[in-house]
Amino acid sequence: MEKTYSVSSPFRSLFNEEYIVKKLIQTMTAAALVLGSLSSVQAANSNQEPIRTLLKTYEQALNASDVAGVLRLYIRDGVFMAPHNPSAVGIDEIKTAYTAVFKAIDLDVKFDIAEIEVIANNWAFARTNSAGTTTINATGEKVAEGNQELFVLQKAGDGQWKIARYGFSTTNPR
Repeated sequence: MEKTYSVSSPFRSLFNEEYIVKKLIQTMTAAALVLGSLSSVQAANSNQEPIRTLLKTYEQALNASDVAGVLRLYIRDGVFMAPHNPSAVGIDEIKTAYTAVFKAIDLDVKFDIAEIEVIANNWAFARTNSAGTTTINATGEKVAEGNQELFVLQKAGDGQWKIARYGFSTTNPR
């Protein structure tokens, strides 16, 4: 009489082809998720420097009272929200608003970037604080300037980050 051996049920699944394929798929899926999250982190990190450059360029345009320089940094349907003023919606209204701002004051400010978060492939936000001086053009008076700013940024069709929404509030009320 020939003896037959059977694998007990806890070990049977180890030798089951269906089980092996299922485990292989689960392992590959887990690996893909890990690699996908790493590439998302890498993508977010790769966007940090262009956003920093955008914010530095904006700072320079403000300090130079350069309306054209500011406008190059906004998307066409951008929104500029200054305290005690209606929102300037679209590039034409943004141009009007910055022209009025630079007629009234000269800025000498420096931005401190507190946070940059890339929240999607083509959307990010940045939070900054700025400090410096404002010269009131009508009187020549110089006053301390301090603000906190929130930028909502959008990657344009050309792959460049642009300002989609920008608002600020003073941290140095007069």
